[in-house]
Amino acid sequence: MRKARWPALPVLAALLAGCGIRATEVPTDFGPAPSRAHCSLAGQRTAPQSAPGMPVQVFLLCGSSLVTVDRTVRVPEGAEDSKRRVLVAQGLLDELARTPSAAEKQAGYSTNVRGGTTVGGPGPRDPDDTLRLTTAPGDLTAYALAQVVCTFSDSAAAEGDGSVILGGPGAAPPRRYECTADVRARPGEAEPPSTEVTAG
Repeated sequence: MRKARWPALPVLAALLAGCGIRATEVPTDFGPAPSRAHCSLAGQRTAPQSAPGMPVQVFLLCGSSLVTVDRTVRVPEGAEDSKRRVLVAQGLLDELARTPSAAEKQAGYSTNVRGGTTVGGPGPRDPDDTLRLTTAPGDLTAYALAQVVCTFSDSAAAEGDGSVILGGPGAAPPRRYECTADVRARPGEAEPPSTEVTAG
């Protein structure tokens, strides 16, 4: 009899262990499961495919992070590199300030960038790839600055190294801002790292 009981013990132990979750008689209601459609525009177009212009991506807010959305900006053909960079930057800035579409709003997207700000090229003592805003970067909200820095640094408006040189309308030296993983994940808390730059 004892020999017959031993093989059953591992099976009994496994059944008792189960999946580690104890049954409860107390009803629980934590609401519906999170929707996977939130912060996702899969199967939806943010702009008509026939929209003229250069395909770009801008960073919008969704939940507590930054997410890329496809857009287009118009840039005249044959523009010089310096002018092209400024035109692209202005187009990106306009797209950031544009009210999200109905589909984007439904998916949870928003923007903290306000309209009215324009962008120009470098000042006399600035590095060649400097972009100067009519609103000083330090005067933007933390969310708006993160959107602008990440959008610019990942575009033809910058050098493509994950950073962008931004300045304001005054004579203060511009700063090189970086779009890091922390900034994309926590734009309201993690400020884009920056260092002062001078023409070299």
